[in-house]
Amino acid sequence: MTRIDGRRPDQLREIRFTRGFTRYAEGSVLSEFGNTRVLCNASVQDRVPAWSRDQRPGEGWITAEYAMLPRATHDRSGRERDGKVGGRTQEIQRLIGRSLRMSLDLAALGERTITLDCDVLQADGGTRTAAITGAWIALHDALSWMVGQGMLKALPALQPIAAISVGLFRGDPVLDLCYHEDREAGVDGTVVMTGDGRLIEVGFTAEGRPMGREEMDTLLGLAHGGLVTLWAMQRAALETGLGGPR
Repeated sequence: MTRIDGRRPDQLREIRFTRGFTRYAEGSVLSEFGNTRVLCNASVQDRVPAWSRDQRPGEGWITAEYAMLPRATHDRSGRERDGKVGGRTQEIQRLIGRSLRMSLDLAALGERTITLDCDVLQADGGTRTAAITGAWIALHDALSWMVGQGMLKALPALQPIAAISVGLFRGDPVLDLCYHEDREAGVDGTVVMTGDGRLIEVGFTAEGRPMGREEMDTLLGLAHGGLVTLWAMQRAALETGLGGPR
């Protein structure tokens, strides 16, 4: 089978993580999955929401916001203003926050909040997977900054978190769908997993016909293979380049 962009069915797009992409954020990463580009900024605040302080005394909090910027797609979309965000935006930012909270013991933060702002500069499919995978690196860099500032004694144990899309395109299982593949896919989904192989999120949607269990197992296996590569790329990114504010 020939894919739209010529890749093998199990081949990721060209992926790149640029650390220290903005000057002021405690952690900043430009996450690129092919033509999808998401800016992930991590900000540290020396406080937690009131509800967290009451329900989880002594613990920190990790949350996320997600936005598709105007002209990130073929047509200009309006900005989501005044706290009014669409259902898709709410779903994705909750997924990002929920995923990243799985990476460490929140008690290690003390009563501090780390917010991951994930802004889509250019969209060509897989914006949520690029956001989650890049935001994890930004989170790592924010934690390293906290160590440097004396806010933490040492870097907390941090479980790698990455995400990838899979689907059935013209009947064949494929990895890391671009926009046109996603639009035509009979099944498309997102898999989020920890670096030791545990699942955080598995979401599949079928169009045209239901998906069989064997097909789902095939897609999960395909996703795991891609995630192994992404975890290695995250590790490699942390070994090079700038991480915190400059």
